[in-house]
Amino acid sequence: MSTSNLQSEETVATKAAQGAADMTRRMVCGGLAGMIAKTATNPLDRIRMLSQTGEHGSSPGTKLTPFQLYRSIIQNEGILGLWAGNGANLLRVFPAKSIVFASNDFYRGCCGYVYYGSNEKYLENAGVLPWSLSFLSGGLAGMTASAATYPLDLARGRITGKLAGPGGKKHYKGIVNTVVVTAREEGVKALYKGITPTLLGAMPYEGIKFATVGILEKMFPKEKTNTKDGYGGGVASNVTRKVVFGGAGGVMAGILTYPNDTVRRLLQLQGSKGTTEHFEGYWDCVRKTYSKFGIERFYRGAFINIVRMAPNTAIQFGSYELLKQLTEGYS
Repeated sequence: MSTSNLQSEETVATKAAQGAADMTRRMVCGGLAGMIAKTATNPLDRIRMLSQTGEHGSSPGTKLTPFQLYRSIIQNEGILGLWAGNGANLLRVFPAKSIVFASNDFYRGCCGYVYYGSNEKYLENAGVLPWSLSFLSGGLAGMTASAATYPLDLARGRITGKLAGPGGKKHYKGIVNTVVVTAREEGVKALYKGITPTLLGAMPYEGIKFATVGILEKMFPKEKTNTKDGYGGGVASNVTRKVVFGGAGGVMAGILTYPNDTVRRLLQLQGSKGTTEHFEGYWDCVRKTYSKFGIERFYRGAFINIVRMAPNTAIQFGSYELLKQLTEGYS
């Protein structure tokens, strides 16, 4: 084999290794960013989940305010009840967000290559894409992550979507217990209850979130500098941009996809301990819920969700950008 062929093969192998290392770095950064954001906003998420599912210890159909739910949690489970399910959250969020952010970067790179004709031109334009391609890459990333981590999402939904019974007795004891009990009592198939609305919701939810960030980045582009990629403003400036744009994207996505998320949670809870509601599928859940409670039921907990989404996604995007830049030389 000639020297040139050996050098060519070594170059390809080196590039492949660098690409794998960079993808791993982005996945770790994405996972850590998701964990930081979820832990910081878990109390708001717990209140939102109880409002959404209606499993808060009061009579069926009773609507409680966020403050009343907060007081109920404190009375029944203590201050740590606000972080109930956070362990399950973190086990789910790390792989989910690592896949979302890393695969979004991958899908954006693919879309950028197709749109601009080469990776070089894509990078020359600061990685900016039309909103439609940002929506597509974000949506595909969301579906990829949801499909890969759904049983963990279901376990988290069952843990945080139900208030403890009399004497503080909890229905489920952690994420592993929830998965095992659910599989044993309802069958392995039950671990995928509600996956249809989850996948249907993941596409628009992540798509809208990343598309909003993409639109804002295009509206407020980085200033040209003498940095390596021709764009800059420093780490702090880039992180601040991502915090603001990410928060806006989260609020927009949360408002538009909330009804679908309510249906998803109701489907996840059916068959669980203490829940009597039963649905034949997605549209049966929509029909029965609407006929019994009206359109308002699909938006129960929407306000606290919006309050939660702004800091949650802001921290996610800001943390990811910060961690990504701090680890730039390690791949």
